[in-house]
Amino acid sequence: MTSTACITVASYNMRKAIGTDRRRRPDRVLHVLQEIDADVVALQEADKRIGGRGAAVPHELIDEHGLYKAVSFRVRHKRTLEGFPGGKQAEKLLKLNTRNLGWHGNALLVKKHVEVMDVAALDLPTLEPRGAVMAELLIGDRPVRVIGMHLDLSGLWRRRQMRAILAMIHERPHKMPTILMGDTNEWRDAGGFHHELNGTYRVAPTGPSFHSRRPIAALDRIIVDQSLAIEAAGVHASAEARKASDHLPIWARITL
Repeated sequence: MTSTACITVASYNMRKAIGTDRRRRPDRVLHVLQEIDADVVALQEADKRIGGRGAAVPHELIDEHGLYKAVSFRVRHKRTLEGFPGGKQAEKLLKLNTRNLGWHGNALLVKKHVEVMDVAALDLPTLEPRGAVMAELLIGDRPVRVIGMHLDLSGLWRRRQMRAILAMIHERPHKMPTILMGDTNEWRDAGGFHHELNGTYRVAPTGPSFHSRRPIAALDRIIVDQSLAIEAAGVHASAEARKASDHLPIWARITL
């Protein structure tokens, strides 16, 4: 017999660890996550976009911090120097850290007690490189699927991307409760990508998360299927969170 489990999930556009003070402080990102203390975290803009495209929060720093482990999706981006002769050797000589944290900036962190059963990285339809990440997790004896995503600025592409994500979920071999989290870039509370959910998912009432100095837009969202109960939800607006990124992290407490 399976038992119910209550977990906390969070989503955070960490803007490559560059705060509103224009300082790159990956340690500050981890401090904010420690304040939230979620079991599963979806990060956006978790990798640098130039140079070696390595993790904006280095793996070593995550390991030292000790609260989370990064989910590996076994994918890598094409490096900037790879198109040039001797590019791989040049990266070593320049001591570029090219180990990414996720896929197109999307990453998942889980606490040590969370078992990762399967993963996938998804390319999303768009004019610019976009992707999503998926992990099927076991928390206690309860399975749950988590999707991390960062949708397009264009409403048309957002709808196409949401359709692609939902199609991927439908094609998974095992059925389980599903949570989608990320920066949706959707300013409206209805319409847009919401039409693609077809009443089978609902959005947690977290509240406005952008801009962190004066939140007016709920761009970041946690979306759960109807089999899951949302016990509570909100925006984490600590003093450090207001400095660490231009987005505030959002969270939800969910019963599996």
